[in-house]
Amino acid sequence: MPLPQIDPANYAAQLADKVSRYKQDFAAYGLPEPEVFASAPLHYRLRAEFRIWHHDGRIDYAMFDPAAPKTPVLLADFPPAAAPIARAMPLLRDAVQGVEALKRKLFQVEFLATLSGELLVSLVYHRPLDEAWEAAARALAAELGVLIIGRSRKQKIVLERDWLLESFELDGRQLRYQQFEGSFTQPNGEVNRHMLRWARAQAANLGGDLLELYCGNGNFTVALAPLFGRVLATEMSKTSVAAARYNLEANGVDNVTLVRMASEELSDAFAGGREYRRLQGVELAGYRFSTLFVDPPRSGLDAATLALAAGFDRILYISCNPQTLRDNVAALQASHRIAAAAAFDQFPYTHHLECGVLLARR
Repeated sequence: MPLPQIDPANYAAQLADKVSRYKQDFAAYGLPEPEVFASAPLHYRLRAEFRIWHHDGRIDYAMFDPAAPKTPVLLADFPPAAAPIARAMPLLRDAVQGVEALKRKLFQVEFLATLSGELLVSLVYHRPLDEAWEAAARALAAELGVLIIGRSRKQKIVLERDWLLESFELDGRQLRYQQFEGSFTQPNGEVNRHMLRWARAQAANLGGDLLELYCGNGNFTVALAPLFGRVLATEMSKTSVAAARYNLEANGVDNVTLVRMASEELSDAFAGGREYRRLQGVELAGYRFSTLFVDPPRSGLDAATLALAAGFDRILYISCNPQTLRDNVAALQASHRIAAAAAFDQFPYTHHLECGVLLARR
């Protein structure tokens, strides 16, 4: 896919085209009119990474168009970047330019920001990092007021911490989330808030207990848990599980049991398969599950998880891939209908569209 052309004048039309395609693709499955949640046209990305291009004695940020993968596109700025990243980019580049210990063999820069204004910068090198680098990096972190991590082959230097604390208001609650460098976080913070609000609105009167698969750092878990009696949530990544436990405690959520299991394993346990040590102390039969919530990877739900989903009265599904969502909806068509739908524009100026559907038993 070529590099996107960032032009706010075209944004509304591009979003309308994506929503139209979404509606056409799901027309055969009775898609209701979707709620559409637009992005800010500029300064929306909380994550960004750039190659560093060394030329004529200086460095610049660079990206590469797949149509010309060996030709760098040098960047003076990056309009999609959230305000903390946009402010820091020129200051960081100019500061690194003047310090050889920071500049030498610098290969890549990765930014992670929050809506609450924190910023973490990862500097990636093609050389081992030494005490001179660490001293210079500490001075740079103090000068810019950011967190800095240094990376090279088999080496990671964390100067202060390798995570941020996101904080924002949602439906009258102030939510806090620990977000680790290198782990998945939602790239478009304001659209993520739209997704959380929409999911809460669909779940507001469902009652019973909730099963959540692929819970990540608890992004949806923290928001949805107060609407249900009890929640059983699963996630495979150790880092994400640690963040989810922190986030549940930080937000005073005490009705969630979190287990580190793959969705296929939990589906097997529900189907009466083998006993799983990680489920010791969890009495599945004691839950009154009314709803399944899933936010799966781009590949969608596997066959075992689809079989599990078919047994739920309601399935609340957030998807980053409309094609696999359509396949999963088709597989559940005999038992479930689409009761509500939404479109979330996480990635303006691209073909990507995040989708949400509430499936209800026929």
